[in-house]
This record gives sequence, structure tokens and C-alpha cells, in this order.
Amino acid sequence: MKYLLTGGAGFIGSHFCEYLINEGHKVVVLDNFNDYYSPQIKRQNIAGFQDHPQVEIVEGDILDGSLLDRLFDRHSFAVIVHLAARAGVRPSLSQPMLYQQVNIQGTMELLERAKSAKTAKFVMASSSSVYGNNKKVPFSEDDPVDHPISPYAASKKACELIGYTYHHLYKMNITCLRFFTVYGPRQRPDMAIHKFTNLIAKAEPVPVYGDGTTRRDYTFISDIIDGIAKSVQHCSGYHIYNLGESRTIELHALLKLIEESYGKAAVIDRQPMQPGDVNCTYADISRAGNEIGYAPKVDIRDGVPAFIEWFKHHHED
Repeated sequence: MKYLLTGGAGFIGSHFCEYLINEGHKVVVLDNFNDYYSPQIKRQNIAGFQDHPQVEIVEGDILDGSLLDRLFDRHSFAVIVHLAARAGVRPSLSQPMLYQQVNIQGTMELLERAKSAKTAKFVMASSSSVYGNNKKVPFSEDDPVDHPISPYAASKKACELIGYTYHHLYKMNITCLRFFTVYGPRQRPDMAIHKFTNLIAKAEPVPVYGDGTTRRDYTFISDIIDGIAKSVQHCSGYHIYNLGESRTIELHALLKLIEESYGKAAVIDRQPMQPGDVNCTYADISRAGNEIGYAPKVDIRDGVPAFIEWFKHHHED
């Protein structure tokens, strides 16, 4: 099959592209290599497959309607996996209009072309951020998500709503995946595990927001890739799935695990809680397990050392 993979040079996208290659699929990767973090990192992400015969790399923007029209004229996509987005809760507070434009309008640009082309399956990335500071844990897909606490979270919820609209009006098969803090080799440098490891390696202060008791449901990249693949396989109608490990770890315990895995103590810099941050993320994955066979395998006590091993190999002086 032929896939359109947006954001395919990013952390999750590059791993999923490798999976598709190994499965024998053809992939058109669309990525604008923006400077949210170093474009050079994204180019390193795709270095292993940029010249692969099954892959076409297109450097461009999901907001570029003319480019999208040319791609859909040239290719007949069986599946669209839409991972491109402006990411991050805190940056969305200072650039809310950019997040609205890229995440919401960009998704609609793709849905419009998929509708016209009658693309069979459309799988898009959402986020655990849509749950806000939900008091009920673990978070279930049936929980109300009407109180997002960041523009990023609101944009992701909007994409889910728009996806349902296109399913309802045009009978499109659409699946939305609520990712819970994905980590592993090639993780974005702004995300906690990578950021903390990098600061510990440099003996620089590690900012700890709050009292260290905030909890996150960290999900290893291989489990996310498996979840995306199963979502594509079962994409029919309209569905929302949580993809997490369905376990949580407190911030201070995560830091201790990173310290032990790296073999070096952190210099802690205590900071107040930041606007937009949530106290806990915790995925109920029973629906994904029952309906698509999602079953995460990598415990964080194994995943963090695996990330540290990758980090040390790729950050040698």
C-alpha cells in the first residue's frame, strides 16, 4: 500500500516510516523541517531511509494547498497517517495563533484532499493533553474533555471534532490516537526524559516544576508504533483510542531512574508549576486493547535505560 505520512521526519514519524518500509509499503513523507527544534535533528532522523526506493521525501507544509493538490494528483494514497503538528503545551501559550493554524487548518487541508480522493483510511495523532486536569484516573476515551488548559490541547480536541464531522458527513474512516508522553531513541530534545538526560550529562541544573509529585504515563516508542500500525489495520468508522503504558511514575522517581541509568546525579532547580501543565496523565487502554489488540510491552524501568544507551551513543564528544 501507499501511505502519506505527515511529520515523517519527526520522532514518532521517522520510527513509523521505518516500520512501513520493513512491512514493504511505499511512503510519501511530508515534513516542513521547521525550527521548533533543530531541523538538523530531523534530517538525522531520516538519514537511514531518505534514499530508500520505497520512500519519497517531500519538504513542504501541510498548509500549502497547492503542494497538497500536486501530491494527491500524483499519488493514490490508501492510508494517511497524520502526525505533523506544532507540538508542546508551553510554547502554545505564547504562539496560540500558530497552533490553531498548523494543527487545525492543517488537519482540515488534509481531510479535504482525503475526502476528494476517497482515501480509505485516515489516522491522526491527538494527545493526552485533551484531558486537562481531569480528576478521574485513569483517563478513558468516554471522559468529558471540554476543559483543555492550553491552546495546544484545545487544538488537538478541535481536530478530533473535525475528524468526526468528516466521518459523519462523508463516511470517512477516521481514527484519532491520544498519545501519552512518548519517549525512546530520537525523542524530541524538549521533552522531559531527553531534556533531563541532556542537562545531567552537562552537569547543568534540571528544572523541576512543582514538588516532584506530578505523574506521567510514559510510553515507549515501539509500543506507540505498534499502536499506530494496529489502528491503521482496524481503521473503520470513527474511533478515538488512548495509547499509553497505563502506568504512571512521579517526577522525582523518574529523575532518580535517569540518574541511576546514566550514572550521574542531577543538580535540581526547583521551580513553581507552569501554566498549562497538568498534575497527572494516566491512560485507560482497555478500549484499544479490546478493539485493536493494543498491548504495550516496555516498562519504563527498561525503556529509560534503552533511551540512555541511545543518548550516550549519539552524544559522544
